[in-house]
Amino acid sequence: MSYTSIIAFYETPPSGAGGLLALLQWGLIIASSLVLFFLSPWAKDTNQFFKAVQKKKAPNAFMLMGSLIISWIFAKSITNAANLGLDFGIVGGVAYAGYYLSFAVAGLVIYKMRLHGKYTSIHHFLSSKFGKSAVNIFSILIAFRLFNEVWSNTMVIGSYFGDMGTSPYYWSILVFTALTLAYVLKGGMSSSIFTDVVQMGLFSILLAVILFTIFGKDNAITTTEVVNSGIWSFETGLNLLFAALLQSFSYPFHDPVLTDRGFISSPKVTLKSFLWASVLGAICIILFSIIGVYAQSQGMQGQAAVQVGKAFGTVILLVINFIMITSAASTLDSTFSSFSKLLALDLNLGNTLKFGRWSMVAIAVLGTIPVFLDAEILSATTISGTMVIGLTPVFLFWKDKAPKISFHLSVFIGLLFGFLLIFNWFPDDLIFTTGKYADLLWINFWGILCCLFVYIIPTWIKK
Repeated sequence: MSYTSIIAFYETPPSGAGGLLALLQWGLIIASSLVLFFLSPWAKDTNQFFKAVQKKKAPNAFMLMGSLIISWIFAKSITNAANLGLDFGIVGGVAYAGYYLSFAVAGLVIYKMRLHGKYTSIHHFLSSKFGKSAVNIFSILIAFRLFNEVWSNTMVIGSYFGDMGTSPYYWSILVFTALTLAYVLKGGMSSSIFTDVVQMGLFSILLAVILFTIFGKDNAITTTEVVNSGIWSFETGLNLLFAALLQSFSYPFHDPVLTDRGFISSPKVTLKSFLWASVLGAICIILFSIIGVYAQSQGMQGQAAVQVGKAFGTVILLVINFIMITSAASTLDSTFSSFSKLLALDLNLGNTLKFGRWSMVAIAVLGTIPVFLDAEILSATTISGTMVIGLTPVFLFWKDKAPKISFHLSVFIGLLFGFLLIFNWFPDDLIFTTGKYADLLWINFWGILCCLFVYIIPTWIKK
C-alpha cells in the first residue's frame, strides 16, 4: 500500500529479458485492451455512464462482487502480497489480507446508511451532516487518492518493459494508459464493471495456473510447508495484520472506487456483494502470497513474483506479467470512472456524458505527469492509510449527532498522525512491539484513539 514498497519493485525489474519477451508483453497489452474495447458497452445516457444501469437493471451481486475484488487486487497490491510471503511466509499474506476487512466494514455501514438514513452517496451523507466544507475537504482527499492510483499502477506496468527512465518504460505507460482510457470512455461505470468481471475471471485462471505450477513442480512446496512457513509473532507479520485491521475502519471510505459501488445496486444486493468480496478478496491475496512463500523456500531474494517467474521460464513469467496487466487495468478504469462521477455527480459540476468523458481524459493526463517526475515529488503526493484514520468515527458513528467541528478535528488529527509516520517523528516510548511495521501499528492505534476522543468531545460540550 505504501509508496516505498512500490519503488522497491523497480530495483530488480523483469525488463530486458529479451526481444521476444518484450514483444509478447506488448502483444498482451494491446490484444487484451482491444478485446475489452470491443466488448465494453456503449453508454447512451448518464445512468449507464455514471451508475452502470443497463436495460434499467443495476449490476447483480456476482458482477458487483467481482468488480470490487479485482478493483482492489491492483498491480502494486499483489506485488506487495508476494513480497510479504517472501519476507514472513504465509503470515505475511494473511497480514496483508487483513485490509480486506474493509469491504465488510464499508458494506455494513453503507447498507445501514442507505436503509435508515436514505443517503444516496457518501457526499450526500457528509453534506447533510457536516456541511459543504466537510464535502470539500473529503473531495480533496479522495481526488488525491484517485490521482495516486493512476501513476502508481502504470509505473508497475512500465517496469515490466524497461528500467525506470528508459524509452520502453515511458512508452509502455503511455500506451497502456491510452488503451485503458479508450474502453472506459465508451461506457464509464458500465464499462468498468463489465470489464472488471472479465478481468476477475482472467485473474482467477492465471492465478490457478501459477499455483498449479508451484505445487506440481518436482521440488514443489507442500500445503503443510505453506501453512507452517511463518511465525505468528508481532515481529514477523502481526504488526502489519493488526495495523491493517485498524485501518479497515477508515481506509475504505476514502476510496471512491469501493464506495461508488455501494450505491448503484439495491441495499441487500450491495451488502451481499461486499461481504463476499471481503472473504474472497482476502483468499485471493493469501493465495498470491504463496508465490512469495515458494520463493522463500527456494532461498530466492529480490522481488518474489519476478524471481519465481524467471525460475519457471518465459511462459509463467508472461502469466505473472498478464496478471499485473489485468489487475492494473481494472484499477485504472475504475479510477477514471470514479473521478468522472466525483466531478459530475458528487460535486455537481456537470451531469452530462461529455463532461464525464472529458473528466476521464483530464485525470488520465494529470495522473500520468508524475511518472516523469522524481521519487521525492511522488512521495509528497501520496495519501497514506494512516492519514485518513480521522474518518473512523465519522462513519462508525454516522447515525449519532455530532457538530460540524467534530469532522474537522478528527480528520485533522488523522492527517497529523499520518505526517508523524512519514517523517518518523512519533515517540518510541509509545511503541510497545518491535520489528517491521511496529511504528505503523502503534501510530494507528494511538491516532484512532485521539480521533475518537476529539470527535466525541464537542458532542459532550454541546450537551
